[in-house]
Amino acid sequence: MIRPPAFWWTSPAHPGWAAHLLSPLSWIYAAATARRVRATGWRAPVPVLCCGNIGVGGTGKTPLGLDLAQRAIARGRRPAFLSRGYGGKLPAGTKVDPQRHTAREAGDEPLLLARVAPCYVGADRAISARRAISDGVDCLVMDDGFQNPTLHQDLSLVVVDGAVGFGNGRVLPAGPLREPVAAGLARAGGVVVMGTDQRGMTTSIKKGLPCYTATLQQKADAVPRNRPVIAFAGIGRPDKFFDGLASIGIIPLRCVAFADHHPYTLTDCRRLLALAAQLDACLVTTEKDAVRLPPDVRMQVVTAGLQLAWGTSAMPDHILDLWLGRTDA
Repeated sequence: MIRPPAFWWTSPAHPGWAAHLLSPLSWIYAAATARRVRATGWRAPVPVLCCGNIGVGGTGKTPLGLDLAQRAIARGRRPAFLSRGYGGKLPAGTKVDPQRHTAREAGDEPLLLARVAPCYVGADRAISARRAISDGVDCLVMDDGFQNPTLHQDLSLVVVDGAVGFGNGRVLPAGPLREPVAAGLARAGGVVVMGTDQRGMTTSIKKGLPCYTATLQQKADAVPRNRPVIAFAGIGRPDKFFDGLASIGIIPLRCVAFADHHPYTLTDCRRLLALAAQLDACLVTTEKDAVRLPPDVRMQVVTAGLQLAWGTSAMPDHILDLWLGRTDA
């Protein structure tokens, strides 16, 4: 597994010599991002919500989008998801069919999103949006794409992992950010701090920008309590999954980490199954990983889901009002 360099997560006050050496490359990256986001995207005739981030890696964007889409459905709306479809090969604007498409074709997140509402994939979100609208949806959720200029975003939420915040505050490759924090927050309509706020994010966000808090809680119902467990994950931060299991009293015998969006090979699967057989243990993984497993292997693995818990019950309602309350002239 390729892990992000440790200096990405140091204090912004002390980013380290490596960050300083890479700063010229960061200026180039930041300038390219700034130029890209200045482009004017297509304005859809339905409200568009973006659940994105300023940094790289998993922050909980997909669970957040799923939660808000389900709440929109409960309000009688007809949402659809727009996703890049990381690693997929489907043409832009393709509607994902979980019964027919695989993770290699559509990407892993789209298969999860399509279980709740229609999901359309492609880097050009405007193409996907037009297709979704022609199919009768009345609101859109972008899963990631905060720096994607192809579609106008009516409400953009920056999702931040409370454990690491914005890291050392530097832009790639000197740090984990896609753009400077100030530039990103200037375009945002709100910030969602996911998990325990260990970096003081809720007090440092600029005045006037709504800040919401939420926690991803591991579901315990599917994980056996009477057998040893081997946990494996290929997500942005696998340790979050392993720690989530520990938080519900499940301490795995082994924790196996893969890179984010890792395409599981037959060799990977055989090694995992052999390790489980050797230790007489149960294999447990995330929903996002499960869709990347071959069907016959997936049947032998327990999938541990997540549930989103908001800081207060008013927070998601406030977001829905900001997103769905827009009226067109």
